[in-house]
Amino acid sequence: MCSGRVDLEFVLRAFSNGMDGVFIGGCHLNECNYITHGNYHALNMALLCKKIMEHTGLNPERLRISFMSAGEGILLAEYVNDFVKKIKELGPLGKSEGIDRDELKSKLKEIRKLVPYIKMVKNEKLGTRLLNAEEYENFFTREEIDTLFREVISYYIDPGKCQACMICAKKCPVEAIEGGKNRIHVIDQDKCIKCGTCLEACPPRFGAVKKIAGEPVPPSLPEDKRTIVRKGKEK
Repeated sequence: MCSGRVDLEFVLRAFSNGMDGVFIGGCHLNECNYITHGNYHALNMALLCKKIMEHTGLNPERLRISFMSAGEGILLAEYVNDFVKKIKELGPLGKSEGIDRDELKSKLKEIRKLVPYIKMVKNEKLGTRLLNAEEYENFFTREEIDTLFREVISYYIDPGKCQACMICAKKCPVEAIEGGKNRIHVIDQDKCIKCGTCLEACPPRFGAVKKIAGEPVPPSLPEDKRTIVRKGKEK
């Protein structure tokens, strides 16, 4: 499998499930068998994940990516043995970092929900080909990641403008929008992946979908107040 298919979600899920370390092995850079050069994407994903780990309090050395050819079995063994040795030194996940397992799992759960959003925001950087190892450390910065999580974007449907046209609900890729005919639509924030599809889909003449950054989302309209009564149907 191409290392470019190792998703950020896979790595975070492994740590969420209690793995003490994650090792990613890929082909040498510039020797990819595919025109996509997925190993560059894997490298950038790993660099991003390391900064996310720092943000959560985890030691970034628990994640390692190394490159080798299919014929370098001895080199692979050396890389893996060295990584295993390092993980043994660090000990069980969270222990050396002083993080409670349940607390860590909760943090990772929240971050995993944001993976589609993170990849969308950092899409351009993830597609960059880093040619010098000196660039790796500061390609993603701790400040950059802290800002990313501090200013997470959310989407909210203004009940005063929603016309229950169902366009945004039909376009939502994860079915996070509740509503139906003559029912004001509401975004389920737990399901929302913050892709912005609803904002793009909402007809400009309505402008019901709002983009919110760094602020709490207003509470959802109660179920019993979501029905829209059209003027021609009022009794």
